Amino acid sequence: MSPSLSTFTPPPADCALCPRLYDYLQTYAKTHPEWHNAPVDAMGSLKARILIVGLAPGLKGANATGRPFTGDSAGGYLFEMLGRFGMAHGAYGGHANDGIRLDDVRITNAVRCVPPQNKPTAAETHNCRRFLVGEIMAMPNLKVILALGRLAHDAVLRATGYRYAEYPFTHASHYQINSKMADGKARKIQLISSYHCSRYNTQTRRLTDGMFSQIFNMMENEIN
Repeated sequence: MSPSLSTFTPPPADCALCPRLYDYLQTYAKTHPEWHNAPVDAMGSLKARILIVGLAPGLKGANATGRPFTGDSAGGYLFEMLGRFGMAHGAYGGHANDGIRLDDVRITNAVRCVPPQNKPTAAETHNCRRFLVGEIMAMPNLKVILALGRLAHDAVLRATGYRYAEYPFTHASHYQINSKMADGKARKIQLISSYHCSRYNTQTRRLTDGMFSQIFNMMENEIN
């Protein structure tokens, strides 16, 4: 059955499609039982027009809190920028119950489980692709996908049937791609990509505030 608003489901809490990631989570379930330590579901409505895609949960961020981009510096900066552009409301507190709300935005990851050294294998990315494909198909109003980092950019291309070589990643790259909806109809989506908002990238100024603001301006232009 094709995914739809009513049938799309994220990976189960005990997902074992990737044995290495499953074992890694089980290790932290023993040492840090207060953490989420399971696949991290998306945040935001499937009816949103914007989908932000990261690579994978951070060990002490989303893996601990159970919410994408929550609990680490990258998440703090992303939510700050979302608030600045009116795409999030409320005070970000770095935990899943801080009450912050997204407006017309959904946040997800290409790989739902935390990988060792933040590096999923190609096989693990492939195994999790079915969930990204289903998520994209189940978003009937989707206009813009923001990919944070090259690996997220490549994962979106794979999920929508495109080749990396024809749509190379650069900061502020902007491509129009086609994607099917749950009912099988094709629609046009704008794929905008950015350097990841990690602490390393911001501290080294590979990603400046002006550069990241440019990305949000690009998104705004596409939905307004």
